Amino acid sequence: MLFRRRKPDGLFERVRTYLWPRRSFSRSVQYFSKRILRLKATPHAVAAGVAAGVFASFFPLGFHFIIAAVLCWVIAGNLVAAALGAVFFGNPLTFPLLWGASWETGKLILHERLPKNGPPEHLGEMMHTLSFAKLWHPVLEPMLIGAVPLGLVFGLFFYGITRWGMTVFRERRKKRMAERARKATHAGHGGREVPAE
Repeated sequence: MLFRRRKPDGLFERVRTYLWPRRSFSRSVQYFSKRILRLKATPHAVAAGVAAGVFASFFPLGFHFIIAAVLCWVIAGNLVAAALGAVFFGNPLTFPLLWGASWETGKLILHERLPKNGPPEHLGEMMHTLSFAKLWHPVLEPMLIGAVPLGLVFGLFFYGITRWGMTVFRERRKKRMAERARKATHAGHGGREVPAE
């Protein structure tokens, strides 16, 4: 590779860069938005894919791409847009917020069926032993139930933003291409013809 680093980044540096980009978060947002806007699919397909990825990010079980893929199939979304949406919205920085919000929302919905004092006393031990049966009622059930309304709200929000952005981006590109074609035609007609030899 022509511009490869002399000393490749170690594991710690790669993780740090993933969590905190070298340049800035605004550049990362611009990068992801440009990748999404340049996808070759209908505005609905791209927006639905992003919405599916955002929706799937709220679920705690780690099957985000499977949930996003199934949802894309149901709502005719773009799978690449879903992957980009899931990676951008659901990442190590946002997962604690998303899952905490899902758990709190699930507790509000299931207020009569959950203990009032929050998670069980030995939650750390249960997480360590990965006892699904013990984790289901106090932790996973409220997280899954809370993820659905939050995922729908944020998914619809990102669907609207993405579809609007796709429409504006394509209209501007179409105008730029029409303007270039008009200038090229005008320049061709305005120049002198070179006599054939």
